[in-house]
Amino acid sequence: PIMLVLQYMPSLLKQLFNYLLITFATSKIVLAVNEVCDRFATAGFGANLITYLTQQLHLPLVEASNTLTNFGGTSSLTPILGALAADSFAGRFWTIVAGSVFYQLGMLGLVVSALLPSLRPGPCSPPAAPCRRANGLQLAVLYVSLLFTSLGSGGIRPCVVAFGADQFDQQEEQEEEEHRGGGGGTEAVAGKKRQYFNLYFFTMGFAVLLALTVVVYIQENVGWGWGFGIPAIGMLVSIVVFVVGYPLYVRLKPGGSPFTRLAQVVAAAYKKRRAPLPEDPRMLYQDKELDALISTNGRLLHTNQLTFFDRAAIVTPGDMAGSGKLDLWRLSTVHRVEELKSIVRMLPIWSAGILLVTAGSHNNSFTIQQARTMDRHVTQHFQIPPATMSIFTTTAMLVTLGLYDRAFVPLARRFTGLPSGITYFQRMAVGLAISILSVATAALVEAKRRGAAAEHGLLDTPGAVVPMSVFWLVPQYAIHGVAEGFSSVGHMEFLYDQAPESMRSTAAALFWLSASLGSYMGTVLVTAVQSATRGGGEWLQDNINRGRLDAYYWLVTCLMVLNLGYYLVCFHFYTMKPLEVAEDDGDHEKECELSSVHKNGDGGAAGGLV
Repeated sequence: PIMLVLQYMPSLLKQLFNYLLITFATSKIVLAVNEVCDRFATAGFGANLITYLTQQLHLPLVEASNTLTNFGGTSSLTPILGALAADSFAGRFWTIVAGSVFYQLGMLGLVVSALLPSLRPGPCSPPAAPCRRANGLQLAVLYVSLLFTSLGSGGIRPCVVAFGADQFDQQEEQEEEEHRGGGGGTEAVAGKKRQYFNLYFFTMGFAVLLALTVVVYIQENVGWGWGFGIPAIGMLVSIVVFVVGYPLYVRLKPGGSPFTRLAQVVAAAYKKRRAPLPEDPRMLYQDKELDALISTNGRLLHTNQLTFFDRAAIVTPGDMAGSGKLDLWRLSTVHRVEELKSIVRMLPIWSAGILLVTAGSHNNSFTIQQARTMDRHVTQHFQIPPATMSIFTTTAMLVTLGLYDRAFVPLARRFTGLPSGITYFQRMAVGLAISILSVATAALVEAKRRGAAAEHGLLDTPGAVVPMSVFWLVPQYAIHGVAEGFSSVGHMEFLYDQAPESMRSTAAALFWLSASLGSYMGTVLVTAVQSATRGGGEWLQDNINRGRLDAYYWLVTCLMVLNLGYYLVCFHFYTMKPLEVAEDDGDHEKECELSSVHKNGDGGAAGGLV
């Protein structure tokens, strides 16, 4: 993978340069620099945390692994709070700023704990000097610091990608004015938006690659104070760069709490649950003025699914409050009803991404411990740090993203006729299928590693080096990176495209919520497997030479196969959201299905309105 990156580096750097030009010239923002610093900080902070927990704080492997997955789950759950704040009252810019400050405070807490000897147990060398587990105060500092970084993630993650895509929506309006009637402007902006999602993940991967090489090496060979301090400095630079760009941003006003609107629809539908639905859906309540702030790109049109919620738009005599104003807890517009329907329809496909995170969660815990037991020599005098093995996931993802638009899309376009090559639904399916190969490869490699340990009599000496190169782990890391390049980008693009426009921060939060639930599911799965196998032949234990990690990986492989089948069923029954847009000629309206090309494979645009 490293040689492949070197081979394609000029092309990849050219794409990154073009991305920066797009970002600066059309959107006039400095989000790219901010994102590089932010991802460098978060990756450098979390990549080798399993080593810090086991080697510095002396936590048992399973407890350390569960701490990491719980931390990852919480960091991916708090974006729901951040999205609520951004879409309700704060706006995306100030939510990002607040999240960055919280993250900075959490990182400073980790730096202090790494520098002060009183905040971590003393060194040990078993069996002569048994390791002493971190005490309550030391763990409290750790958990409070992790909590602050989780809260910071809640402000950053749901808003950054949506904030960047907002700039393209503004450009789309300008392009449509210039190309009125031809549709060329919409197609051009749709293509740029697809490239934006690709290159957003490419930028993140580039920063992660830097962190996995430089920061992890410093943590392993210089010290944890500098190892945590350098990412903290990166986060500080990220905050400064982002705030300096304030005058250049397009900052959309928040449209009010989307969760309140969803609750109002549910409440209104329940109150009118016995009311008969009109045969003509045009009799349902519409109010352009009321929906103006939350439907700047066009209102959602009525669909025939989930018709129970249509009752919220039935007009009845008691729908006016005492003050003469409309009681939104009794009557909602069709647009607001369809907002709820859109979110509900997205949930089954969204949930298929949860298990992908669960499948990859072991790469930051068990696989690092495997690497620690293997021969890590690159040269006679240099060993690759175990956590740096994640570089192969990042490298593979970068190569995948770099080649996707330049090689894969033109090739796929010859067969499908789609400007995007394949739809984001197909892109997600490809990623889920490839991830199955990744976990199956992990099971085969672990069986070989454990067999080598048994062959050389090392089953009861977990600290010994198994005579097997650590680079046997590269395939599973690389295949997982390719899967991420397909599935994660497609997942994010699907959520942004199909979410109501006033809920796009919430859509980004859903992406991170799937990561949260995937991390928590990893904790539940590890705990369940440990409990079920404790009687004899325990699969997961501190001495992985005696454990059965290969069996655990095969279990995850079977779950991933079932998950792919579940996704295909959900896709088969999915309905795209229809959108109404106004035309200049007589202010006529026409019905459009948003990105219907992604569902049906016909039409002429890669995204946006068809």
